Amino acid sequence: MRRNHVSSPHPDPTGAPSQGTSDDAQQRVRPRRARGGGVALLAVALAGALAVPAAAAAVRPDGAEPDDAPAAQVEWGECPADVAAEAAPYVLTCAKVTVPLDYADPDGEQIALQLSRLASDNPAERRGVLLLNPGGPGGSGLTQSTLLMSRGLPDSVLDAYDLIGMDTRGVGHSTRIDCGFTAGGGYFSNVPPYAVDDAAVVKHAKVVKAAAEQCAAHDENGLLRHVSTANMARDLDSIRAALGEEKASYLGYSYGSALGAAYASMFPETADRVVLDSNVGDTHLNQEGLRRFAQGMEQTFPDFAKWAAKRDTAYGLGRTPAQVRATYFETAEELDRNPVLGVNGALFRQVVFGGLYSPLSYGRTAQTWQSLRDGDAAAARSLLDSNLLDGVLSDGAAAAGDEASPLSNALSVFAASTCNDSEWPEDVRSYRRAVAEDREKFQLFGAASANILPCAYWSEPVEPPVQISAEGPRNVLILQNRRDPVTPLAGGRRLHEKFGDRSRLVTVDGSGHGVYALGDNACALNIGTTYLVEGKLPRRDVACPAG
Repeated sequence: MRRNHVSSPHPDPTGAPSQGTSDDAQQRVRPRRARGGGVALLAVALAGALAVPAAAAAVRPDGAEPDDAPAAQVEWGECPADVAAEAAPYVLTCAKVTVPLDYADPDGEQIALQLSRLASDNPAERRGVLLLNPGGPGGSGLTQSTLLMSRGLPDSVLDAYDLIGMDTRGVGHSTRIDCGFTAGGGYFSNVPPYAVDDAAVVKHAKVVKAAAEQCAAHDENGLLRHVSTANMARDLDSIRAALGEEKASYLGYSYGSALGAAYASMFPETADRVVLDSNVGDTHLNQEGLRRFAQGMEQTFPDFAKWAAKRDTAYGLGRTPAQVRATYFETAEELDRNPVLGVNGALFRQVVFGGLYSPLSYGRTAQTWQSLRDGDAAAARSLLDSNLLDGVLSDGAAAAGDEASPLSNALSVFAASTCNDSEWPEDVRSYRRAVAEDREKFQLFGAASANILPCAYWSEPVEPPVQISAEGPRNVLILQNRRDPVTPLAGGRRLHEKFGDRSRLVTVDGSGHGVYALGDNACALNIGTTYLVEGKLPRRDVACPAG
């Protein structure tokens, strides 16, 4: 159990220890664990930041044997103010580690990676560090530990590990990239817009070509070309060494599954217990993986449709799942003809797609849908401003002006990592064919996920994608919902097939994006916790029932 929690009943709203606090004292200023429910995390952006930089981390060539008991090279201190505010009432400590911009030139230019730590306060039970990645690519992971704690991450895991969050290269408080996307610009989403016809693909090609050119023009520090999954995996091992650990365990969600698969493949001797949750299906997101988004929506939408049909009196979307599906197409087509406050059918489809990430979002999704169907502009605006689209798109579709998009950095990192990881088709005609095919095959969303990305106009990758290695320890646990809108079951199965006997696959009769601690399945929670704490993988693959 955790001890030495914050003693004050009213902690500093920033969640930061006072200036000048020693590292030992900071470890005693522990976050208080929520009891009987999660704690809403603050999202206040505060000015100013304080992080203590560290000496450069030791860098090993890929596959080299780890040094015995590497010396820690990280000095922990206060977190940047916005991170501390978001983590409140929990308290994190933060540090920076330097790594090579280009691992082919390890003594050349260095970049900084921002880390956060939620330290175990049980030395007798602590076994090491657990590196975290929330997905993206492009999402900040500095408060991933406090999110998991607020969602009920078991005490046994909190005792066993220091939880290490991070902004990966290019992101947030690390040395960052930013293409300068604006709130009123045409490029506002990692997920391409639904193309209602062939002309829409051609039109969007001009948007993503401009986005790719804008990214190249804003690459002032030369980092853009080096934002890749392979380099992020190398960064993970550099972080491990800088923390003074012989091995590091890993928990990654969504795109984090791709990063974790690369880490386990490139560094089998230093990757300890690896948990991959909601799986892309490889070490990178390519065109095939993006097109699987449409498959995921087809598989997940029936869960929402059943939910909405039971609440037809409240929302009026249909008395049966079939009627709800028909209403979806009717609403999208009407908004294509008559947008509500700039919200057209393409944006409506993305609203519903994003609403399938969690059953907890079904109510807000139904409200938004109802408002848009009824042409209620004020209600639609209010609901769209309520972060319903977090992680899917920014508010740029309905905005005007040249102010910076709040998601410009995230959009930039997603584009850079996705386009640098693998080669994408360059011929617009191939995307036109893919959209036409998927519009018929996956009618809900196929003409969106098959649409063109900036990758069609990106520079050639510096190196090929990381190949998943079936050679190595049996240390990979793959967790996967059967119905997931963005990383469908096929991704988990593909990853398991590639790892072979190194992995075990746990499929959950559940709906949404995120299983371990983020979902509500007891079977999966128990299996994941047993593996992280005791190192026991299931003897065979497991199918967890609902509940």
